[in-house]
Amino acid sequence: MDAVLKPMDLSSCDREPIHLPGSIQPHGMMLVADAADFRLRQIAGDVERHLGVAGWEGQTLNTLLGEAICAEIAKMTEPGTVNRYLGQLKASTGVVLDASAYWCGREVIVELEPASPDQMAASLMLDRLAGAASSFELAGSLPALCERAAIEFRRLTGFDRVMIYHFIDDGAGRVLAEDRREDQHSFLNHHFPAGDIPLQARALYLRTLIRVIPDVAYRPAPLRPPLPSGQALDNPLFDMPLLDMSDSNLRSVSPMHLQYLVNMGVHASASVSIVKDGVLWGLIACHNETPRLLSYDIRAACRSLAGSLARQIKAKEEAEGYRQRIRLRSFEDDIITLLLREGSLDEALSNHLKEIGRMMGGDGVAVLRGRELVVSGVCPDGTDIRALAAWVRMRQTKPVFATDHLSELYPPAKAFQQTGSGLLAITLSTEEPWLLLWFRVEKIETVKWAGNPHKATATHPQELLTPRASFDAWQETVRGRATDWTISELDAATRLRAALLDVQQNRRMRELNRQLTKILQDKDVLLQQKEFLINEVNHRVQNSLQLVSSFMALQSRASDNTELHTALEEARRRLTAVAAVHRRLYRGDQIEVVDAARYIEELCADTFSFMGQDWAQHLTLNLAPVMVSTDRAVTLGLVLTELMINSNKYAYGGAAGPIEIGLFEDRTNMHMIVADKGSGRVSNRKGFGSRIIDGLVAQLGGTLVFGDNYPGSRTEIIMPTQIPKRLI
Repeated sequence: MDAVLKPMDLSSCDREPIHLPGSIQPHGMMLVADAADFRLRQIAGDVERHLGVAGWEGQTLNTLLGEAICAEIAKMTEPGTVNRYLGQLKASTGVVLDASAYWCGREVIVELEPASPDQMAASLMLDRLAGAASSFELAGSLPALCERAAIEFRRLTGFDRVMIYHFIDDGAGRVLAEDRREDQHSFLNHHFPAGDIPLQARALYLRTLIRVIPDVAYRPAPLRPPLPSGQALDNPLFDMPLLDMSDSNLRSVSPMHLQYLVNMGVHASASVSIVKDGVLWGLIACHNETPRLLSYDIRAACRSLAGSLARQIKAKEEAEGYRQRIRLRSFEDDIITLLLREGSLDEALSNHLKEIGRMMGGDGVAVLRGRELVVSGVCPDGTDIRALAAWVRMRQTKPVFATDHLSELYPPAKAFQQTGSGLLAITLSTEEPWLLLWFRVEKIETVKWAGNPHKATATHPQELLTPRASFDAWQETVRGRATDWTISELDAATRLRAALLDVQQNRRMRELNRQLTKILQDKDVLLQQKEFLINEVNHRVQNSLQLVSSFMALQSRASDNTELHTALEEARRRLTAVAAVHRRLYRGDQIEVVDAARYIEELCADTFSFMGQDWAQHLTLNLAPVMVSTDRAVTLGLVLTELMINSNKYAYGGAAGPIEIGLFEDRTNMHMIVADKGSGRVSNRKGFGSRIIDGLVAQLGGTLVFGDNYPGSRTEIIMPTQIPKRLI
């Protein structure tokens, strides 16, 4: 054991280069060859005796291993291929060897180990594996599965003790199940500190799924000779060249680990990795009190069975998670239904705090909104809860916060750790504030360790690093911790927060809808009143205009004065323009705007109804629909009436004649054209009607364009179209 216990100048186990030992375990042999020509570069172990070569330098793998084995090596075309079984060959000493190989950079590494003399038939091995896998499937829970696995792996390997070892969150491990000789003491439910399996060792367990140490008292077989200059570094353990043996089955083990096993009273061990979803979930740890070699076929069976175990562990954990999610979903639906029945959300939460606390498995629950605090169950006092809520709001980056060791994160919680060691908090609003908090009481736990986990470790780089020597049961009382919050509970809290916000939002929407409905109802009443008033006003205006028009007609018939008769007729036409707008308003649903085309058409019909049918047959309308405001429509009607009066007076001398009226919209401007075929001239614009037209067009913000119509005159009014934006 002298070589094994050589002092190591390391400051921490986590820095030990265990993948670079520079040697192998002596029960096997290693051949390091150039991948290009299979020519040997290094060897380790008793190669000369077993392979019958006195001088191996310059030899090739073909010469030492034969064509069949080398043909299998040639099939390994991709560097990085994991250690692959090649087959068996018979050594010159008569020993049957199992051969395996893997790539390492530009080299191929071949490993030779003694084969089992009583190798199990493949059919029998498959039958045993199938039976073990079936027993895994029948296990009803994770503890039952681990118990079954310990029994099956001990039956397969023949070791004195087999433990199912699970890594927990802080890197430490716990023995979940154990099968052992009856005279051995038990490690069941014992914890092992994280330092017992350093980080780099766990990384190698992911690469090499099974590690075997047939005899912890072995003397390492070094690689020989050293690599050429420039390709080797000093090995701090054995002063040998470095070769990455991460994928090696024969890699020499850390002297620290060997001494660790000796201290446990173990003389042979095997470790099988349990890998779930690419993560090292745990180990199947096999210990024997006497040296014991696991042949390659048993190791292969262990790897296969460990894969079945990992799949069943995943299935059992997912099934448990599924059952918990279903339970939480049911709680969630029931709570949301209860909350929806209540008046305000604050009242609903206060009335159903017990149900909310039971949903998350909390011993107490509190709702803090603004200055109001409501609690149920076992909770800290109000002052502590308010201070805690302020701390959660200050540090929280996510809407859901959870911990099972609150006092370690929030030191003031030590004062109430008995009632609040665990906290699950969801923030509904940071402004008010508004938080929902679940508390879990302190769970005082007595943890059994396999030896004192607080062992002394080297703190200076020059200190000698040694493994712990005691594995006697050591108990520790853990305080300030509560039952951990599960992933399913955290997911449920996230969903509950979203549901509560939805409830709050729906309540606000319903209140806004109620207010909006009332406003709309009030608006409808006002619109009805407005419509009634407008109709009444329009009715009275129509009556008034009709009375004035009738009075003018009576005056016209009662007088023999031609000029008075003409003036009264012109006034009646102007009244007709105003009356047409009011009739349009009285019939239309839209009271702010009117269709100018329809208005002009009705205005012309009313105007020519008392001018005689001779006029109506000479009228030509080319009107495009243009929406104008009612006040502009009145002004536009008056302008049109004056232009038609001018055409009657100056173009045709009071007789009937062709008149063409056009209306169209050009982008932001509206064009109205009045043209005749008479003998009138546009230059004579000094009458009363012309002054009226100029004033009205100015009110519209438009311009007048006069021209000849060949024959007759043509008048075009160009004005901006002004429609309120809310009506566009």
